[in-house]
This record gives sequence, C-alpha cells and structure tokens, in this order.
Amino acid sequence: MSTEKTSKNAAYTGLFAAIAASSCCIPPVIALIAGVGGSASALSWMEPFRPFLIGLAIIAIGYAWYNYYRLKNTDDCDCEIDEKPKWFQTKGFLIGITLFATVSIAFPYYSHIFYPDNKKEVVVVSESDIQTVNFDIKGMTCASCEQHVTHAVNDLEGIVNVNTSYEKASAKVEFDNTKTSKEDIEKAINSTGYKVINK
Repeated sequence: MSTEKTSKNAAYTGLFAAIAASSCCIPPVIALIAGVGGSASALSWMEPFRPFLIGLAIIAIGYAWYNYYRLKNTDDCDCEIDEKPKWFQTKGFLIGITLFATVSIAFPYYSHIFYPDNKKEVVVVSESDIQTVNFDIKGMTCASCEQHVTHAVNDLEGIVNVNTSYEKASAKVEFDNTKTSKEDIEKAINSTGYKVINK
C-alpha cells in the first residue's frame, strides 16, 4: 500500500474514531431535533470505549500529519515533479480533518447549547401539593443525556424543578401533584430512551 493511501486511510480512521468517541452523546441531540425520543440512548453502550476511541483518533491523525511532512520534505528536493498532489494529500485536507475530529471529540462539553430552555414559571396554589421524587435512570452517559431527560420532563405541566445527573444516574424532580404525576414523569423519562429503574 502506498504512503499516500496509508496517510489517507489514517486520516479517515482518525475522523471516524473521533465521531465514534462522541456517538453516545450525538443521538440525544439528533433525537431532540428530529422529535424521535426513543432512539436517544441507542449508542450509550459505546461510552466506556470513548477514551480508547479518542486515543485512536489522535494516533491516526498524528500519523497522517507525520506522513504529510515526511512526503513534503521528500518533495522539497530539486527533483522535477509534474504531478499535482491529490486533495487528500494537501495540508488543507488534514487541517479540515483535524478540526472536525476536535469538534466531534469535544461535543459532550458543548452539546447543551442545542437544547432550548423549556423551563416554565409554575404557579403553586398550595405548598402541600408540591412533591419531590428521585428517579434512578439507566443509560445516561454524559451531559447531553442529562439535557435530554431534563427537557422531556420540563415539557410536562406543573414541573417546578428538575435536577438530572448522569454521574448519579438519577433525576430529582419537584412537581405540583395536582397538575402532573410520578407516572407521567416516569413516562416522559422513558420516552427519551433512558429507563427509570426504581419503582
């Protein structure tokens, strides 16, 4: 296999590894935009592989850059070269791949910007109607998952406050039990693709 082809394959491998590294966090945003809640947790099983995929992306893209500079130094001799480099051999191609991979890897840290704030002002008639319930949730792996669950619960009437944590695998929901119920909140969470596991 030629060095050029190896370099191209390394760049693409790095790009796909970078996208795969955040594949557990990208579906919730796509699901929200598309209105297909149940598919949000489809790739959450990939989250444990994230560090390895990031490592593969860095190594593969680093190798592509190494090949680029090695070929560039070879081409800097006084030899006559009639052949123009292919687009995947250009510096612009590698810069584009590197930037896209970086944006993909960092996705979990800025994914919250895609979720609109749907928190509402709730008028509470009686403090005795306010109930707080902790829901244990299976399947959340990042801040994007938190946002998806919080957004779904806030769509219900009578929600006073939602505190979702993927690290604790739970959501603490404060709500007016005259306007919504524990069962409605559980259904809203389950509709995202993540599952309430406490009954």
